[in-house]
Parts: sequence; structure tokens; C-alpha cells
Amino acid sequence: MQQIIAINMLESLASGIRLDIYRLLVRSIDAGLVAGEIAQQLDLPATNLSFHLKNMTQAGLLSVTQQGRFQRYRANLPQMLDLIGYLTEECCGGQAESCLDFSSLLCCAEQQGKSSDSA
Repeated sequence: MQQIIAINMLESLASGIRLDIYRLLVRSIDAGLVAGEIAQQLDLPATNLSFHLKNMTQAGLLSVTQQGRFQRYRANLPQMLDLIGYLTEECCGGQAESCLDFSSLLCCAEQQGKSSDSA
């Protein structure tokens, strides 16, 4: 991952609203949510939400699929795991066996990627 991508992702998450949106979408990872569902669950005005969803999509935090006249948003877990990998690649001074094993998280992200492709 390039540093500028990591910075953009972290800057995007540095908003309480965007963090709430991301966490909500992680809970709904398989089905995703359309903007109206996100706004309703987080009690946000649609115009405010649209701004945040655009920012998060541009930062690579969300994936979007068109469904008729609606856009369905999902948390982009593979990209988040890349960010975690970037942040932790120097973990434990190069002693990988001392570090947390992220392989179980990767499995979850790969499943999410497959379900998004079939949508």
C-alpha cells in the first residue's frame, strides 16, 4: 500500500460520523446497505450522509454497487486489511512469529470480496 492511500483512509476515518458508518457497514457486510438505510439507522440527514459516503468511497473504505436506482454500500474489508498490514508490517522488529496472526481476518475479507463480486 502506498503511504498516500493509507493517509487518505485514516483521514476519512477521523470523523465520528464516518467511523459510525464504517462500523455499521461492517455489521452488514454481506448484504450491505443503501444510503436510506444507513441514514435511518444512524439518524442522519440524507444530504449530510451523501457527503460522507462519497468521501469514504473515494478513500477506498467502501465499495458501491448499483441496484436499480439505488447504490448499495459495503465496507471494503480487503482494503482495510491492507491498511492494517501496512501499519503493522514492521511489527515486532521483524520477528513475525511474535506478532498477531491476521490470516483469520484475511479469510473473512476474501469471503466478503467474493460475495460483492456476485452481487
